[in-house]
Amino acid sequence: MSTTGVAGEDRQDFTSRENEQIRARSLGLLQSLVKPHRARFGWSAIMVVLSTAAQVAGPILIAWGIDVGLPAAVDNGNFVPIMTIVAAFLATGISAAGFLALYTRWSIAMSQDILGELRRRIFAHTQRLSLEFHERYTSGRIIARQTSDIDTLGELLSGGLSNLVAGLLFLAFTAIALVSIDPISGIPLAIAMIPIVGVTLWFSNSSRREFRASRIYSTRLIIQFVESMTGIRAVKSFRREPVDRESYADKVEDYREATRRTIHVFGIYDPALKAIGTLTVSVVLLFGAFRVIDGTFEVGALLAAVLYTRRFFGPIENLAMFYNSFQSASAALEKISGFLDEKPSVIEPLNPEPFNATSGDLALHNVSFSYSAGTPVLPTFTLTIDGGQTVALVGPTGAGKSTLAKLISRFYDPTTGVISLDGRDLTTIADADLRREVTLVTQEAYLFSGSIADNIRLGKSDATDAEIEAAARAVGAHDFITALPDGYDTDVNKRGNRISAGQRQLVSFCRAFIANPRVLILDEATASLDIPSERLIQSALQKLLQGRTAIIIAHRLSTVAIADRVLVMDHGVIVEDGPTADLLKGTGRFATLHRAWRDSLV
Repeated sequence: MSTTGVAGEDRQDFTSRENEQIRARSLGLLQSLVKPHRARFGWSAIMVVLSTAAQVAGPILIAWGIDVGLPAAVDNGNFVPIMTIVAAFLATGISAAGFLALYTRWSIAMSQDILGELRRRIFAHTQRLSLEFHERYTSGRIIARQTSDIDTLGELLSGGLSNLVAGLLFLAFTAIALVSIDPISGIPLAIAMIPIVGVTLWFSNSSRREFRASRIYSTRLIIQFVESMTGIRAVKSFRREPVDRESYADKVEDYREATRRTIHVFGIYDPALKAIGTLTVSVVLLFGAFRVIDGTFEVGALLAAVLYTRRFFGPIENLAMFYNSFQSASAALEKISGFLDEKPSVIEPLNPEPFNATSGDLALHNVSFSYSAGTPVLPTFTLTIDGGQTVALVGPTGAGKSTLAKLISRFYDPTTGVISLDGRDLTTIADADLRREVTLVTQEAYLFSGSIADNIRLGKSDATDAEIEAAARAVGAHDFITALPDGYDTDVNKRGNRISAGQRQLVSFCRAFIANPRVLILDEATASLDIPSERLIQSALQKLLQGRTAIIIAHRLSTVAIADRVLVMDHGVIVEDGPTADLLKGTGRFATLHRAWRDSLV
């Protein structure tokens, strides 16, 4: 995991070395995004150069018109020079507008292509990252990367970057034109650059700090909003609204204050530029006027010099506005590059050999696991599960049952040891092959927006309607599905909220049935079912588990009854292991748990 990425994204006290790493990482990301568009960037650069040159030619033509064309027309009646200069002025103005239109169109198209590619990268990388990442990285932060951060970067690419390029070129061309007309008028401008550079350096350092803080507070706002809306049922159930409102208001105030400080910095910089610009124009006008009186300077040239000096400060003010946008976009790019710099903790093997499970034998050899260093969840142990065997995992909450299921599913890799399926180390199996052979059904039973049939088809993308119905009949879901308004075409709504928790679980069983994995893991998969529903699917479960290796994690011991073997876990240790019938006859932990469960039903 990147030290300056996700883990440190709320920090502001980065070391100079970390800042260098962040800038290098962000620049590398930007270069990779821009590289495919180099040809279009080249043509766009030509367009902006031509447009800027045409714009800068205006004051020179005006000077010629006053100093050359006008005297020729007044003194000699020769209107050819003034008409030629006017025509050139019109031509340069029209061509400047045309080149600018082409440049703007191409730059916007390129920026949207870049943003589209960036959105695809973020989404693909989000899916590529391991479960460990998603369990520690909030959904609000991921949403902030995909929304506000990309939007901020889009503002820079769509308008700010074009303003920067055009502004820099305009500054260079204007300075060259001014010096070519009157080198003396360039002296006040050169002197003015000293305070401009000083105030710009101050603005650069101050705004970078404030914009980084602003992005942090903006992300915190999004995180709380997303989490509050996602958990709205819990919020209302426990009357958390006042507390959440107060917490959210504090974050709004933090964001408002950070924004105020940012505006304050810009509020000093912009007026300072205007004051320097006004003073410089005044000096050029004053000394130019004296030279006109002395007869050493033409009126047209003075007008051009004043226009160029005044125009010179316009782009600087625009560049200040660009820098405002640039700082915000830089902070956003830092967040995005930090996110994309995250590495999966579970790495898919390079060039893996194809794999198809046959018997479904599972073996865990000297396996241990810790979510964090120094805190073992599963001490070192060895376990073998024969293919086709149904094994029940029971034990108190926190015993390590779900962790073991995640290891066998390879959502996590063991800290030490090897887990193998049919003698093949899981770390050498391609993800696609492993997911086909090992399916985990959890208590959550998440359903996506769409129809019932679409959600069942997740288990087998090319499943026919007949196969979907057969799977539903096999697990006892057909009757409730056909009773819905549109049957299998019923839209389950967001997260499946249109149907009950038990019905969602039955749909997840349909998925598992149609996927036909060699190893099936049920992690509290019947917890959402009421007693009648659970009894209804007992026979369906036996059919679902038949011929495959199955691991059932359950607190309800009625579900465990169909198991061939029971493993009792406590604090990550298997304390009992044996056939279900044999353990029930004994006086161990499983027998005690089973008696307590039966007594609770009386």
